Amino acid sequence: MEMLPLMQYLFAGIVAVLVGFFFLFWRKTKTKTKNGIPPKKVENEKRSSVKTDDQDGNYDVIIVGAGVAGSALAYTLGKDGRRVRVIERDLSEPDRIVGELLQPGGYLKLVELDLEDCVEEIDAQRVNGYALFKDGRNTKVAYPLEQFDSDVAGRSFHNGRFIQRLRGKAASLPNVLLEEGTVKSLLEENGSVKGVLYKTKTCEEIKVYAPLTIVCDGCFSNLRRSLCSPKVDVPSCFVGLVLENCELPYPNHGHVILADPSPILFYPISSTEVRCLVDVPGEKVPSVANGEMAKYLKTVVAPQLPPEIQIPFLATVEKGNMRSMPNKSMPAAPYPTPGALLMGDAFNMRHPLTGGGMTVALSDIAVLKNLLKPLRDLNDTSSLCKYLESFYTLRKPVASTINTLAGALYKVFCASPDQAMKEMREACFDYLSLGGAFSNGPVALLSGLNPRPLSLVCHFFAVAIYGVGRLLIPFPSPKRIWIGARLISGASNIIFPIIRAEGIRQMFFPATVPAYYRAPPVN
Repeated sequence: MEMLPLMQYLFAGIVAVLVGFFFLFWRKTKTKTKNGIPPKKVENEKRSSVKTDDQDGNYDVIIVGAGVAGSALAYTLGKDGRRVRVIERDLSEPDRIVGELLQPGGYLKLVELDLEDCVEEIDAQRVNGYALFKDGRNTKVAYPLEQFDSDVAGRSFHNGRFIQRLRGKAASLPNVLLEEGTVKSLLEENGSVKGVLYKTKTCEEIKVYAPLTIVCDGCFSNLRRSLCSPKVDVPSCFVGLVLENCELPYPNHGHVILADPSPILFYPISSTEVRCLVDVPGEKVPSVANGEMAKYLKTVVAPQLPPEIQIPFLATVEKGNMRSMPNKSMPAAPYPTPGALLMGDAFNMRHPLTGGGMTVALSDIAVLKNLLKPLRDLNDTSSLCKYLESFYTLRKPVASTINTLAGALYKVFCASPDQAMKEMREACFDYLSLGGAFSNGPVALLSGLNPRPLSLVCHFFAVAIYGVGRLLIPFPSPKRIWIGARLISGASNIIFPIIRAEGIRQMFFPATVPAYYRAPPVN
């Protein structure tokens, strides 16, 4: 390529500088609307390498992250009169393959938080229950919604559309500020969090302060290590596809195929699209680039699907639009820190098989809202610690039930060479197929409608005992008795480690748990 003459370089440089100055001036004098969210101007900004925001004292709460948890929390606290500042790395519409199914229990929390309209106008689909498929057989289990209003059901949708609706609703409040920026660290003093240091899109570093900082920056959080002891497990990955114009065997139901080696999910995310999530055990998936993924989906997955789904599934695989995401599990293990709180996937994750993540997050927000409501002045550090001390215990019934069920069901639904675990899987399918109380109880737990840990344990071992009964009737041979004993042992080995990680006292004896928070010493 020929070199430009020197004068042309100089002319181009002068033009670039002039355009740059014009753009900076235009940004300062004009208010833009981005992705339907009106940004709010920060007055009297001072330029420096690291500056302290001149609106210190104007906000009660800083929220890091504006996903489902952060946006819903911002609206909830803002509606209660709190002055809220939300810092989100990217306010454009997210594009994720998970966080697309909201259980009925989560929808009820949306109603409680006055956010139910956020599932409107995004082509969200009602979900009334599940259909299970195994070895050519299928059964349908409905959510037990008889005692609720007709509008109560699950909802499935595009995750990004839902988040943008939540962000828009939060930003509509005059006391809530949403802004783009990357939070680099928490600001601590005498063991208490006072605010955050964040970098703007123009690479300016700013310190902002508030009495309470809530970290909601998602499953890839870079702040959680200072507030909890993260023990992240990655049992599998989801490979996501979107099937267009696919008619599911059971409309308005999630579909779970108990395949080998692990489950496959289908559910509608719009009136014309169906999400498919193929679970691949382990932390690695076949390569998309060299065709291994397409081969795996065609030869291993497709033959195990119901005939109605196979053709649109294969057509989607041919298009090659496949994405993957690790399925993370992380028990809540906080370091209770005055002035700070963790929420959402930054704090607690479970296998997404049961779609319970948003229900847990919204439930946590409802708990926090009720805890903080009597406290009008968040600058009273001693009182703030007192009101927050029960949060981690009060959230446990819902969170631990959904977390434990997600981990246990995933292990039961995965194929196993162990004959005892094969019997457990078969027993689970048959138990749910019985209908009535046998399906209503487990589905009420899964949907977040009955968040009772003791009920979960009872139903889980009822399935195991049912499996043993199937083995012993009509002829309890020594081999069958031995398999039954291993089945009970295997069931115990599945559920008890999950319960232990969640916290036995917190799950079953919350009143015995001592307070976590203590106010920092006064200098």
